[in-house]
Amino acid sequence: MATLSSTPQDNQRKSRKVAFAAFIGTTVEWYDFYIFSTAAALIFSHTFFPPSSNPLSGVMASFAAYGVGFFARPLGGIIAGHFGDRIGRKHVLVYSLILMGVSTLLTGLLPDYATAGVLSTVLLVVLRLLQGIATGAEWGGASLLSVEHATAKNRGFLGSFTQIGSAAGMLLASATFLIVKSLISAEAFNAWGWRLPFLFSIVLIAIGIFVRLRIDEPAVFSELKAAGKTRRFPVADVIRQHPRALLVTIGLRLVQPAMYAILTTYALSYLLLQRGANDYGLTAVLVGSAAAILTTPFWAKLSDKIGRRRPALFGIVGIGLFVWPFFYFLDNGNLVWMPLLVAIGLAVFDAAVYGPGAAWFSEQFPTEVRYSGISLGYQIGTLISGGLTPFIATWLFSVGNGTPWLICGFISFYALLSAIAAWYANDPIGDVRRGAGQNDASGFSAGGQQEAV
Repeated sequence: MATLSSTPQDNQRKSRKVAFAAFIGTTVEWYDFYIFSTAAALIFSHTFFPPSSNPLSGVMASFAAYGVGFFARPLGGIIAGHFGDRIGRKHVLVYSLILMGVSTLLTGLLPDYATAGVLSTVLLVVLRLLQGIATGAEWGGASLLSVEHATAKNRGFLGSFTQIGSAAGMLLASATFLIVKSLISAEAFNAWGWRLPFLFSIVLIAIGIFVRLRIDEPAVFSELKAAGKTRRFPVADVIRQHPRALLVTIGLRLVQPAMYAILTTYALSYLLLQRGANDYGLTAVLVGSAAAILTTPFWAKLSDKIGRRRPALFGIVGIGLFVWPFFYFLDNGNLVWMPLLVAIGLAVFDAAVYGPGAAWFSEQFPTEVRYSGISLGYQIGTLISGGLTPFIATWLFSVGNGTPWLICGFISFYALLSAIAAWYANDPIGDVRRGAGQNDASGFSAGGQQEAV
């Protein structure tokens, strides 16, 4: 019996150290991923693509390049899951940071379309693919480092440090762009200043690698490996033996990344095209991300007490309803309300879904296929929703004669699908509390013990 979540008191400091390491590495990875999305909304449409008389054409081309990274994320999850379930979580995460750092640095050095023509577009897409592979490898392993070192009482809370990394990465990316924009002219920013956040990435990557090399593998996986019980093809085993868990994790991922993409990426482009303003959008994302860093651990800690399902359903239903007034104010209201609206969306509804996510996804799969299972489900769900959302939203806006209501219906439909998945998901704490029994396929229990088989 490997005690995944009943570690002695003297190991709590180690658990917190691992959670901090997961937070640092995830922050760096997401900073790199989000500076691309911010640049795609503000810069890339006229930097790496041919000029067009229709502004929406350039925006859609830029968002298509942005979406390519999401198509590569399941591949990254498959590769990382295979090796993470066979040789360990730690080393896979170090390599994912290196790949992300190199691809981000090279993006900042790319020649523009005026200099290299279509070659610049092709290289941009290739580097975004590499970013996607690195990101796909990252989340599952970082989540497991925190969750598999945790106790039952703080599994959600420590897992949330991986989740906070997403908001922290967005906060850092938005702040970096705002600082650069404030120090140089608009012409200089469009010409070369946008490259500085990409080049700065190399410093963050070095810090992330240093921190990750100083942590240990989770004991539950080390014992599994020592017993010779790792799987030869864990990804295939997930598909063959755990299809229900895979479908549930995909469904759980649909609405949150879609709304996140609306709040942090599409809204920037929307404001730029409709109102000729982008600093309001960047400031709003900055404020919202800072608020989400504070509230995400709260929702995760709450899930340790009442189960994952109830906080997540609150957030899922909230997103499905909130998107309507959000676009109403965006379309008709004063832009000074933008930071408050984004903060509510990210810190209240998005965080309620995302905060417990690392623990909840991990509770759907057993140890021997857990990296593969959570990575595949998470990344496929993110591809379906988050990766395509800015492109689809731009198209729906055009089809809807310049109104956002088709976009709202699209997000609400995703909320319905995620709510169904949440109802059927394994919830060891919540199911026991409501007397519904426990699906123990993951090996997790409300008491925290896990079979390492």
